[in-house]
Amino acid sequence: MSRTAAEPAMAFGEDPRRYARLLAEVYDATMSGSRAPARPREVIGDSWQRVRAAGVGPDTHPGIDPLAASDLERRRRESGLAAVIDDLRGGLEPLTADGDNILVVADREGRVLWRSGSSRVLTNADRLGFVEGASWAENSVGTNAIGTALASRSPVQIFSAEHFARSHHAWTCAGAPIRDARTGSILGVVDVSGPAATIHPTTVALVTAVARLAESRLREAHLVGLDRLRSVAAPMLAGLGRPGIAVDTDGWVAAVGDLAPRTRVTLPTGVVGPLIRLPELGLCSVDPLPGGWLLQPERADGSGPADGGGAPAGTRVTLDLRPGRPPEVIVGGAAGAWRYAPSPRHAQILELIAVDGAGRSAAQLAEALFGDAEKVITVRAEISRLRRGLAGLIAAQPYRFADGVAVEILR
Repeated sequence: MSRTAAEPAMAFGEDPRRYARLLAEVYDATMSGSRAPARPREVIGDSWQRVRAAGVGPDTHPGIDPLAASDLERRRRESGLAAVIDDLRGGLEPLTADGDNILVVADREGRVLWRSGSSRVLTNADRLGFVEGASWAENSVGTNAIGTALASRSPVQIFSAEHFARSHHAWTCAGAPIRDARTGSILGVVDVSGPAATIHPTTVALVTAVARLAESRLREAHLVGLDRLRSVAAPMLAGLGRPGIAVDTDGWVAAVGDLAPRTRVTLPTGVVGPLIRLPELGLCSVDPLPGGWLLQPERADGSGPADGGGAPAGTRVTLDLRPGRPPEVIVGGAAGAWRYAPSPRHAQILELIAVDGAGRSAAQLAEALFGDAEKVITVRAEISRLRRGLAGLIAAQPYRFADGVAVEILR
């Protein structure tokens, strides 16, 4: 069952110490199979049942199995949450400013992607394995605000002995799911955790409100991106004289030309041109657009792509890096041309991979950009943002312009 109300763990006016003692008695009795002085809250009782069924023991040190740095960075990129990290931190600063609480953002599987807080609270969290890359799903660490919010699909606050693992009883936490407003699916969880003595009934309401704010920001960013893509694609589609559709990198439709209206098309993971086959449109030619793709279905008679000439012509990229003017990327192909304004850092990256046609690793780019080959996480984050704007033009392992892209640099 999905619960939507932000239920606090403790009523207003309740004495936290007395209530913690009651919870400890309920916990001990429940774990030993004896008669408990009270029942746990429904959300907690349901969670304990799931955790027991998963084979997690109350005194077993949970296996957190943190991710490698490269896998953590990939999950951050794929989570869809990087764009709202600053909003989450800013909105929850009243709870973390005193240094007692830690802010954590996890993905839809309960993996910790980001955390922030004072060095003191981070050190305490380290002792529990509450670290970036660790799994805090219920079947990994038992009842907790991250895993239980995911399992119940609702905001939840958990206090002291409501945690299934005894090692967590000194903590309180409040978590709320962050949903994709376009689909309703859960993207991840935002959580605030700290010593049990810091519990307050309003915490879960504030965490929930900030999660809703993040959802709103993501929705706004999605609409802005579609509008930007539409402004480039609509004139192209009008001049094609044949069916076409412009979609963002997730398949959401920005503009349609001579095709039935639709909201989204199903894109394969890692779109690679010049031709792809889609469930809704069949065989399509693919041209990159700023933040998406221009797709042109083949003709109904099956005689080939809509332009009748097989695969579309190769993409041409011009890097205008001439001094005295902002850097600019001009992209041309069979469907027309469009322009993209990279940041100075992105212009540096594009120049580096253009000069070295064989490509560069993240470490090589870090050395060239910062003089420090260890800053690979920063480089990967920059490349991720760059690839969202130049869909399909930048290949990885190593980073380079994709095959079939002709590059010219104007200096």
